[in-house]
Amino acid sequence: MLVRVARGAGGLVLKRPRAWLGPAQHRAASGLPRNTVVLFVPQQEAWVVERMGRFHRILEPGLNILIPVLDRIRYVQSLKEIVINVPEQSAVTLDNVTLQIDGVLYLRIMDPYKASYGVEDPEYAVTQLAQTTMRSELGKLSLDKVFRERESLNASIVDAINQASDYWGIRCLRYEIKDIHVPPRVKESMQMQVEAERRKRATVLESEGTRESAINVAEGKKQAQILASEAEKAEQINQAAGEASAVLAKAKAKAEAIRILASALTQQNGDAAASLTVAEQYVSAFSKLAKDSNTILLPSNPGDVTSMVAQAMGVYGALAKTSTTEAPNSASDGSIRVAQRASTGLEEELDRVKLS
Repeated sequence: MLVRVARGAGGLVLKRPRAWLGPAQHRAASGLPRNTVVLFVPQQEAWVVERMGRFHRILEPGLNILIPVLDRIRYVQSLKEIVINVPEQSAVTLDNVTLQIDGVLYLRIMDPYKASYGVEDPEYAVTQLAQTTMRSELGKLSLDKVFRERESLNASIVDAINQASDYWGIRCLRYEIKDIHVPPRVKESMQMQVEAERRKRATVLESEGTRESAINVAEGKKQAQILASEAEKAEQINQAAGEASAVLAKAKAKAEAIRILASALTQQNGDAAASLTVAEQYVSAFSKLAKDSNTILLPSNPGDVTSMVAQAMGVYGALAKTSTTEAPNSASDGSIRVAQRASTGLEEELDRVKLS
C-alpha cells in the first residue's frame, strides 16, 4: 500500500492510490494516520515514519510511540498479496499473428522502504513492465506454441518482472494469462487445420489397421505352413520307423524260420522233408510260367521233377559238406548256416528255372 505526496496550496497533502486498496480500506483510508504519540499498527501493515522530513524508521505491528511534531507517518504499506489486472493489449507472435491478450498479476511488497522511496507509482510501473514483458515473450513464440506453452510463458514473465522489481522492494509471485483472442480468419484457419489433422489421423489409423490385418493373415499362413511341414515331417518319420520295424520283424521272422528249418533238417528223415519242399516249390514255380510275360525259356526236361529235386538235393549235400569242413562254434550254428545256404541255393535254382 503506497501513499503519494502531492503539493497543494496550503502545503503537502498525503494521498493513497485507491487501486491498491480494498473496499474496506477505501472507507477507512481517507487520510494517513495522525501522530497521536501512542499508535497501534495493524497486522500485515508497515508504517513508514519520517523525522523532520527524513526517513526515521518503519513501525512494526502492535504498540508504537512517536514524538509529536517531529515524527510524521508518510507511507502506509500493505504486506498482503496484491492482485492487479493487466489490461488487454495486442502482441505479434513469431509467425506474424496479432493476438489480443490480458492477464492477472499477483505480487507482494517485501521491502516497505524500497516500495516507498524506490518508485513513484508501483502499480503503474509493474503493470507496464508486465505488458512489455508479455509482448517480448510472445514475439519469441509461434501461434501454436503460445497455446501449448502457457505455463512456460507465465514463468518467463514472472522472472523478467522480478529482475526489474527487485529494486522496488516488490516481488511478483505469479502471472496468469486470462484470455487470448485470435483474429476471426486465423480462428477459421485453425479450425480447418484441426479438421484436416483429424482426417489425417483417421486415415493413418485405417491404414495401420489394414497393415495389421495383412500382417496377421500372413503370419497365420506362415504358421499354417510351418505346422503342415512339421506334420509331414512327423508322418515321414513315423512311416520310416514303421518300415524299419517291418523290415526288422521280417528279418527276425525269416531268421526264426531258418532256425526252425535247420532244426528240422537235423532230425530223422530231414532230407526227405527237404526233398518234398523242393518238389512243391518246383511245381508251384512251374505253374506260374507264362503268367507275367509272353516270352519264356524252359529247361530241356521241364516235366522231370525227379531230376530237378535230385539236382537241388545235390546242391544241399554239397553245402552240407562245406559246412562240416569249417570249424563252427557249435553244432546248432553249423546247422543254421547249412539251412541258410540250402535255402539260398534252392531259391537261386528256382529263379534259374523261372528264367530258363
